Amino acid sequence: MPEERNRPQGSKPDTAALIQRLFRDEPEEAQPGPQPTPESPVGVMVPPDQQGEVGVPTDAPPAPQPITAEGTVEVPPADTTTPEGAEEAGRQARGARWYVIHTYSGYENKVRSNLERRVASMAMQDKIFRVLVPTEDEIEIKDGKRRIAKKKVFPGYVLVEMIMDDDSWYVVRNTPGVTGFVGSGTKPLPLQDREVKAILRQLGDETPKFRITYQKGSAVRINSGPFQDFSGVVDEILPEKEKVRVLVSIFGRETPVELDFAQVEKI
Repeated sequence: MPEERNRPQGSKPDTAALIQRLFRDEPEEAQPGPQPTPESPVGVMVPPDQQGEVGVPTDAPPAPQPITAEGTVEVPPADTTTPEGAEEAGRQARGARWYVIHTYSGYENKVRSNLERRVASMAMQDKIFRVLVPTEDEIEIKDGKRRIAKKKVFPGYVLVEMIMDDDSWYVVRNTPGVTGFVGSGTKPLPLQDREVKAILRQLGDETPKFRITYQKGSAVRINSGPFQDFSGVVDEILPEKEKVRVLVSIFGRETPVELDFAQVEKI
C-alpha cells in the first residue's frame, strides 16, 4: 500500500491510522479482476424428480405466506365451510348481536315460546334469529336421594340474537311477559363477544353440577359412608374436588372428615 511504502524503514506504524483504516465505514475500492462464476450449492440434496441443470432451479419457489408488519404469519379466517358456521357468519355480517331481555321470574320458558310464535306470525325470521333460556343440569340431594334437575343460569332473563331496529324492537318489547331490555336508559346494549362465547361454552358443557345448599359453619348430617348419621359442622367447601370438609365429634374431639357433596345434607 502507498502509505506502507512511504513509511521510513524501522519506524513503528501509526496505530491510530491503522484502527481508523480497519474500522472505517466507507468500503474500500473493489480491485479489478475476473468476476467469480456462480457455483452450484454445496451440501444440498436435490430429489431425483427435481434434478435439472446445476445452478438452475427446476421449479418456481413456493408462494410465501403472508407476513404482518410484526413479522408473524397471519392467522387464516375462521372456518365457514360448515352450514352452521356460514349461517352464523352471515348473520354477524348483517349486524346481528345478542341482547338480554327482562322477564317475570319463572316465566322465562313461556316468554321464549311467546316470542318464537310472534316472530313466525309477523314474519320476522330475517331479523330475530335465536331465543335462549340458558340452563344447566344440577345434582340435588333430597331425602337422601340424588336427582338431576334443570337450573336456570340467569333467572328472570332471556337471550335474543337479533338485528336491532324499530321493527324488531317492537316485536320483542311487546311480547307478553317481557318487561324490557337490559341497557342504558331506553337504549338496549348488546352483549360483548367474550360474554356470548362464555355463555355458549357453558351451555355446551353437559356435565351436571352439584347444588350446594350449605356453607361454612352450617350444621349438616352425613347420610352415607362410615360416618353415616353423624352430625357435624361444615369447615370448608372444595368445589374443584366436589368435596366438603366437615368437623365431626369423634370420642369427644372434633375431627375433620372429607366427604363427597352427595354424602352431606343440611340440617
